[in-house]
Amino acid sequence: MEAVLFDFHGTLAMTIDPVAWVTAAAADCGVPLDHGRATALADRIATAGGLPGVAKPARIPPQLAEFWADRDLDKHAHRAAFIGLAALVPSDVPGLAEAIYERCETVQCWQPYADALPAMTALYAAGVKIAIVSNIGFDIRPLLDAWGMSALCDAVVLSYEVGCIKPDPKIFWRACSTLGVSPERALMVGDTPADAGAVTAGCSALIVASAQVGGHNGLMRAYALAQQG
Repeated sequence: MEAVLFDFHGTLAMTIDPVAWVTAAAADCGVPLDHGRATALADRIATAGGLPGVAKPARIPPQLAEFWADRDLDKHAHRAAFIGLAALVPSDVPGLAEAIYERCETVQCWQPYADALPAMTALYAAGVKIAIVSNIGFDIRPLLDAWGMSALCDAVVLSYEVGCIKPDPKIFWRACSTLGVSPERALMVGDTPADAGAVTAGCSALIVASAQVGGHNGLMRAYALAQQG
């Protein structure tokens, strides 16, 4: 293998505990929450789909349907969709829905898996090209910078910037083209069927199980497979 394409959410990193997320967002609004109140709010907001990356909503209100459909293709739609869903939950914390969303774009809301940086470092040292390929509606480059991953990446391909989302083969072809490798020499590492869609583009695929926050996510297997290839 000449290249490894990594998904971001659920593969390289995971959002922090929803209760901690909502507690911090409320504090940003100047309202302290005790654990019980924060837990109740976090549960309701997560069920509504207002915490990006935590759970998909069971129902999308008509007024948010278009934003939801375009959330990974347009940063304004992404913001409107998730703020709108969080705002469906009644709260006496002014600005909570907006504060929750603002936090999802910061390093404080995310934690890389313990083996993410070691796996990327090993691949980089072996001369394997690395790309991040993510369905997402905001720029994750500041997070990669903070974790020391940017210097290891040859490309960052984000759906909202390139206008296509996984499993569309075009996004995998875009990544491979940017890296200058043929799809047959690339391995996609992700945690969803959309990531497995890389095989339709001619790539190989490794699907991991999304470990608990801060744990190991089986990412060194990507290095082992690249070495075998």
